[in-house]
Amino acid sequence: MAVIPWLMGLALLAQGCLCSLEQADVGCKTWAQKGDDACCQECHDGNHLVRECGSNPKQLCKLCEPGFYTQKPMDYGCTICTQCVGAQVTLEACTAKTDTKCGCKKGLICGDESCSFCVEKCGKGYELINRTCKPCPGGTFRDESNEKCKPWSTKCPNPNQEIVTQGNASSDIQCVTLVPVIHPKRSDHSEDGHGALIMITGAALMAFCTITITVIVALKTRQKKKEEKPAPPKPIIRTPTDDPRTLIAIECSFHEAQQEQGSSTESLISKETIGQLIV
Repeated sequence: MAVIPWLMGLALLAQGCLCSLEQADVGCKTWAQKGDDACCQECHDGNHLVRECGSNPKQLCKLCEPGFYTQKPMDYGCTICTQCVGAQVTLEACTAKTDTKCGCKKGLICGDESCSFCVEKCGKGYELINRTCKPCPGGTFRDESNEKCKPWSTKCPNPNQEIVTQGNASSDIQCVTLVPVIHPKRSDHSEDGHGALIMITGAALMAFCTITITVIVALKTRQKKKEEKPAPPKPIIRTPTDDPRTLIAIECSFHEAQQEQGSSTESLISKETIGQLIV
């Protein structure tokens, strides 16, 4: 137990060193002259009142000693600085003008506004009661945005929303926006059947006509090919003359015609007739 006073003394000494480094005004800040004396109306920050009136205004107020502070410039004394102990940690050291600012170790939070003690950090669905985390009662919840459990909402925030999930210890009710459903207009079944029958009949007629036209075109094309045969070449008949060259040309023409027809006995003019014509 003797260690604790020693640690407190060491802390006060450290704070005193810090305070000594601070450049602070000493004495009375504002005063009023009464006869030969000056009467102090307000001390400088970090000073406490020594006496109200005197000949020297600087001697009317005195700076707080190390380990003490004041925020009331007309008090006759200073307040001892707060010590951060246990689960607390020092965030800002004490000065003559301000008290020590304490915080809490990781995983803990301050139990009050002045952080005079530390408590366990309560998770969702729990709240701090008597420095202990306790579950939220039925019908209430607590999320990270709340400090204490609060009742579930009784309705959705917007009129076109609907509750889909009730709340629990860690969240409020869940709402969704309603989307209007438009149902298509139903037609009469008899009209639907009649229209379907018409479509089927039309498709069948179209298919029948297409097949018929295709068959007719194919038959006509085949018949036309049979009728189109190459015609035999016609013989060239020239009028006989007395010119031997002309007769020779006629004879050659008849010979060519006979060769094409494949028969030499069926010629119109014989070689004897040609010889007579030449004589």
